[in-house]
This record gives sequence, structure tokens and C-alpha cells, in this order.
Amino acid sequence: MRERTQGARQGIDEQGEEPEGQGQRMRSPCSPSHVIPIVGILLGHAAAGNLPRAEETASFRDPFAYCAAVGTADAPGPRYTGPATPAAVARGLRAAFGAPADAPLDPFLERSVWRCMDGKVYACSFGANLPCLEKADLGPRPSAGMAEFCGNNPGAPSIPAVVTGRATVYQWRCQGGTPTVAKQVFRVDDRGYLADIWHVIAPR
Repeated sequence: MRERTQGARQGIDEQGEEPEGQGQRMRSPCSPSHVIPIVGILLGHAAAGNLPRAEETASFRDPFAYCAAVGTADAPGPRYTGPATPAAVARGLRAAFGAPADAPLDPFLERSVWRCMDGKVYACSFGANLPCLEKADLGPRPSAGMAEFCGNNPGAPSIPAVVTGRATVYQWRCQGGTPTVAKQVFRVDDRGYLADIWHVIAPR
């Protein structure tokens, strides 16, 4: 009887587990028991709308189609694959500045930026030191540079932009030796940029 019991235990190791190939089968990582849960997870994500739609991953070379798709973006993102400043945007800026139609396009191609707001293309040219990439400065408190300027120029009717900073929305003056806001001269758009230096570019 003892011999039969010992014989029945042959093939079982000291930890009470059967060696591989005896009573157990190796499970392939691609067996149905592994694949079915993965498929279920993917189907669940699709049903919940968590997988990206085709229109959310499409790329664009046309800035107008890109802005229509993304709505609002402070700078072109990776889905835009066209030139940094498209010729259509440069031509729109040339017209916005009142330059002749035969004026060279290179200055606008080389010194301009564009973005999307509410599905439309907006562009700005750095000409005349415009602060295209800066958000508008709405701060009503004068800087140390303004205070120094007014200390040296009491009663000055205006403080130059090189002192105030070009992103300020105000015109500043010196009231005696104190910097003071004279009036607001620039508007601010919904994204916080100086609205007066950004131009809507229509597709042509």
C-alpha cells in the first residue's frame, strides 16, 4: 500500500507542484484566454468614445483647413505640416498693411507668425517691433524703468515704448515725476493678445 502511494506521488516535486509537462500545459501568451480580455478592453474604449476619431488625428498643409478643424490654437501644432508662414497668409498680411499687390512678399514670409482663433486664421508681422508673441500687458502699475524716466523727465507728455514695454495697452505720461496712465490705446482679444496688431486672414 505504501509503495502504491509513493508511486502515485512520483512526478510531484517537493513543493507539491507538478513539473512542466505533467498535468499542466504551458499557456501561450496568444492563447484565447489572453486575447479575449484585450479585445474586450479595446471594444470598451471604442464604445466609450475614448479612441481618437479620424478627424482628430488628420494632418493639414492648408492653414485655413487646419484652423477650421482645431478651432483655437495660439500657435500651429503638430497636426499642421505646411510651411511655417504659408504664402496665402503672407499675402493677406501684405494687404492688411496696405502694401501694393506687387510689393515683395519675403518680409511677410520671413517675419510673421499666425495662429487660430474661433476657427479663423490670424496673423501678425514683427515689422516695426510689434510684440506679436507677447500677451497684452494690462498692468496699471508703472515699472522701475518708467519711474526712472519720469524722474529724469518730469512732466513728459508721453513715455516711449522702449521704456514702457511694447505689450502695454496704455499710453503713459509723467505727471510731475510720477508715471501715470494717460489712456488705454490698444484692445485685447479673447486670447489675451493685442487685437490691433493681429489681422484676420481670409482664404483666397
